[in-house]
Amino acid sequence: MKKRIFITATNTDIGKTYTTKLLLKEYAKKGYKVGVIKPIETGVADEAQDAKELFRLTCKLNPEFKNLLLFDIVPITYKLPAAPYVASNKLPLDIRKIDNAIQKAEMYCDILLIEGAGGLFVPIDEKYFMIDLALHVKASILLVSHCNLGCINDTLLNKRVLDDVGCNYVIAFNPKEGRRLFNEISLPYFKDILKEVLFVDEDIALLSDKLI
Repeated sequence: MKKRIFITATNTDIGKTYTTKLLLKEYAKKGYKVGVIKPIETGVADEAQDAKELFRLTCKLNPEFKNLLLFDIVPITYKLPAAPYVASNKLPLDIRKIDNAIQKAEMYCDILLIEGAGGLFVPIDEKYFMIDLALHVKASILLVSHCNLGCINDTLLNKRVLDDVGCNYVIAFNPKEGRRLFNEISLPYFKDILKEVLFVDEDIALLSDKLI
């Protein structure tokens, strides 16, 4: 089995796609053949925009990935911009579609990045949450957190879950609005309770090493 990395976040619009693109570039720079899939994307009217961005970049970094089509890397899409449970009208997840997409993508890569939808407890159907999908595919997990007020609570809730399931994971922060307030009101705490505080932009090389 190829190395798999599942990118999730403490909520939606935290920076999963941004982080995934940074990782793709970093692994390619280190000589790996990179691959990507986004198993489920909602809010898709015509084309899956997040998956399209990831696919376009991956094809530039790994020309062999051009053997695939956009549908191959985003096997499940829904029109409604909501949790898959709602967007699918409670349809059961066909996990085989995702397994087949992974198997096909791994024909052309050494490292496969798998971008989740929303956060760990986004419901997919009555059985699966997003964290269940990450565990099903046996991937290392990168948790991306925000740097705004409330990030301590959001990060610790997700950390507790990841600790409880006993998976290999790394936490990184994405300072979309800058780090001034984070440095003052949140960083002192994280320095005390985390082994190290990593940021997706400036620490991407270290993050990429820790995930493999």
